[in-house]
Amino acid sequence: MRKAVPLILPLLLMAGGAGAADRSTPEQAKALVQEAAAYLKAKGPEEAVKAFHDPKGAFVRQDLYVFVFDTAGKYVASGANPKLAGSSASDLTDAEGKPLVQEMIARTRDTPEAALDYVWLNRQTNKVEHKHSYLIRQGNYIVGSGSYSQ
Repeated sequence: MRKAVPLILPLLLMAGGAGAADRSTPEQAKALVQEAAAYLKAKGPEEAVKAFHDPKGAFVRQDLYVFVFDTAGKYVASGANPKLAGSSASDLTDAEGKPLVQEMIARTRDTPEAALDYVWLNRQTNKVEHKHSYLIRQGNYIVGSGSYSQ
């Protein structure tokens, strides 16, 4: 049994850290949003939405995906769920009942870049967790992505 412990312990330690290694950082989310906003500006909304919705494309990384709302609060794109495109999100709240999209619109009204902390379902862990999203207003669109904290 003593011989097995040195072999098993490193495996357990690696398995315990695997979930943390799969989590993106706020810096990675910010970089993704900057790239997505530049892509939207260069290619236009039609081509950008296709790219943002591609699960194997450049705008879905680890647990990060791009979401886009227009300034009226309508979903334009969601890398997590493309079926949301075209639906109203203006009354969307986080898991604690706080207005989410209206707050994103408000925060990017006077300044093109902002951040927002809220509580949201992490689809990888299936748990409600704290999320930090970075936002850029690109014309009439708000482009965002966020990372979950532990």
